[in-house]
Amino acid sequence: MRVLPAVLLSLLALVSVRIASAAGGAHIVDDSEPEIPGTCHVESWTTLFLNGDGYANAAPACTTRQIPWLELGAAYQHYWGQTLNAPLFGPAIKVNFQSEKTGLGLGLGLTSEMNLRTGEVGLASTIGLMTIPLDDKVKLHLNAGWSYLGTADPTNALFYGGQFEIELGGDVMLMTEVFGRTPGFPGTQAGLRFTPHKGPIDFDLMVANYFDATSTRFITLGVTVRF
Repeated sequence: MRVLPAVLLSLLALVSVRIASAAGGAHIVDDSEPEIPGTCHVESWTTLFLNGDGYANAAPACTTRQIPWLELGAAYQHYWGQTLNAPLFGPAIKVNFQSEKTGLGLGLGLTSEMNLRTGEVGLASTIGLMTIPLDDKVKLHLNAGWSYLGTADPTNALFYGGQFEIELGGDVMLMTEVFGRTPGFPGTQAGLRFTPHKGPIDFDLMVANYFDATSTRFITLGVTVRF
């Protein structure tokens, strides 16, 4: 049951949200694309588990016009629960090797966060990112790579995930994803993103279930602002 919050922390540190694109933000599966060059964003969200645990996140990131394939950011996350009750902070980097506009997007997400109370590394990950545009309204995002979680057993494991992103119209997107660490149980998450007038603010509402022995459930509310 305590593995899930650690999985969320490691993957949600890979921050990336763009206008008219869904993956990133409070989603566990990320896409291959960096932020729009010349644009910054601040993502914030709160996740609440039905057992009373939870965490809050604030994550700024930018991509410059001079280096349009590189997104540099950071994440501050505060988790409260029985296993971990501390703030974590560290860098989050995304490198894009091939744009999804070619028909297949390829990227790499890197993150590492330190427990600010103990000074120890709390999490780190190196995740390969793939985006496949299936048509004008549907994309498939696939992730796989290494994750280190200081509070999990095992601490080092393979992370995997997949997400369908579907434009429903009316400034609303549907995202549904599956994720997990091996060995371990898989989880699922689904939700809606509302971007009024395709503008600079996103609102996310997601519900999820992790299929461990207790079938852990959680809900996430998020807001992203771009500038």
